[in-house]
Amino acid sequence: MARRRSLRPEERELWEKVARTAEPMHKSRKAPELPEPAPAPEVSDRPLIPPPQPQPFRLPASLRLGAKARPSATKVDLAPTPAEALAAAPVRMDAGTHKAMTRGRVSPEARLDLHGMTLSEAHPELIRFLMNAQSDGKRLALVITGKGKDRDDGGPIPSRIGALRHQLPHWLALPPLRHIVLQASQAHLKHGGAGAWYIYLRRLR
Repeated sequence: MARRRSLRPEERELWEKVARTAEPMHKSRKAPELPEPAPAPEVSDRPLIPPPQPQPFRLPASLRLGAKARPSATKVDLAPTPAEALAAAPVRMDAGTHKAMTRGRVSPEARLDLHGMTLSEAHPELIRFLMNAQSDGKRLALVITGKGKDRDDGGPIPSRIGALRHQLPHWLALPPLRHIVLQASQAHLKHGGAGAWYIYLRRLR
């Protein structure tokens, strides 16, 4: 096999002239375009900030495990008891008679005992009793509600201790009793104390 010899300079120059006059066989075919190289990532001169490290939980200095809680300085205003609410009401009757009544020196002219009644039974009975007492010209009536049970019965719904005792002032402030009751106050110990009430009626005109 004959070895290929390299072109002499004059032969190479002639070949280049001939190549420039040649036309490509496939004119519509384009050479594939190479994708442009991706730009190099920018390098920032700023130092990287490390993420914050979680701090361990620590109790405040004022708290210690096993220490007793300090009493709160926040004052909670509780609803006044029926006796407190009636005692705070202004005196609308004669001051001397009111003083004698609260000290148990005036005997009631009519008496109603609501023991054993439900609220729905006691309310109409109270209205009937006081309106009849006023019609009969009586001024001072004694209504016995009792102090109520001293413990919860353990039911799913907690019940108020002394429901009748707590409800009586509200009934007296509603019509028709508000128009015939002049004054109400807790009875003296000789007439029942916290479980009974003096009801001073308006004079029937």
